Amino acid sequence: MSSESEVMTELRGLIGRTTEPGIREVEFGAIRRYAEAVGNPNPLYHDVEYARSSTYGEVIAPPGFFGWMKKVSAGAIEVLGPVFAAVLNAGLVRILDAGIDYEFFLPVRAGDVLTWWAKFVDAAEREGKSGRMVFLTMELSYMNQNGDLVAKVKQTFLAR
Repeated sequence: MSSESEVMTELRGLIGRTTEPGIREVEFGAIRRYAEAVGNPNPLYHDVEYARSSTYGEVIAPPGFFGWMKKVSAGAIEVLGPVFAAVLNAGLVRILDAGIDYEFFLPVRAGDVLTWWAKFVDAAEREGKSGRMVFLTMELSYMNQNGDLVAKVKQTFLAR
């Protein structure tokens, strides 16, 4: 049985680190522009009258849109920087987006102020045809101004 690599030992020591909270504001105009940019014509994202008559009662954001940064999480670099530094120092300089999974609990609405934070939750190493690969998984949580969890996002990066 082979022992764990140095980079994995270092990464395992960083699992569980969480950023300070950041703030995002969700504005009606931003929802509309985002829906247009991604080519989603659903009237729930831009037609106030239509949205009022829906089960939501007002304009909501498309899945995956969590507003614009109002306050950046100052601790993000301190928490996530060492994760990416570990893989870069191990010679794994190609970092790719390996996927994103969303779990939605409540709709994001125009006027919401969301608090978010990121947590480093997992690292896994595999040997592929082109060499060693390390998968890094971050979990982002978004809570609205009422203290309700609206979404969790699991993002995976591949370093090789």
